[in-house]
Amino acid sequence: MEMVGGCGRILVMDDEDVVREVCVELLTELGYEVESVVDGQAMLDSYRLAMQQGKAFALVIMDLTIPGGMGGREAMAALLEIDPAARGIVCSGYAGDPVMADYEAYGFKATCPKPFQFAALSQVVKRVLS
Repeated sequence: MEMVGGCGRILVMDDEDVVREVCVELLTELGYEVESVVDGQAMLDSYRLAMQQGKAFALVIMDLTIPGGMGGREAMAALLEIDPAARGIVCSGYAGDPVMADYEAYGFKATCPKPFQFAALSQVVKRVLS
């Protein structure tokens, strides 16, 4: 599987610093403009601000589980209330979670299991943005 690039603004939401940093670095190298946040509330705030500034995000990549914060399931539901056309990819290490198994029912456009296979992530991002 090979890495594929693209363009567009992406917001990465994950509570783990290293995951955010690696995703930002990888996606930036592939041609995307990337920002990152630690939880769902910060994602909603950043998304709203970007919309108000006319620099809306084309995609949000969300961790399903954020200990002590708003995770992907709740964040995607709230995001769709702000922007019904929002596109989200849900990521988790819990393959058995109902959201991962039936992601479209929760408003997501795709899923990407953790730990990331970066070529797979790049292809999922490209597909969702196409």
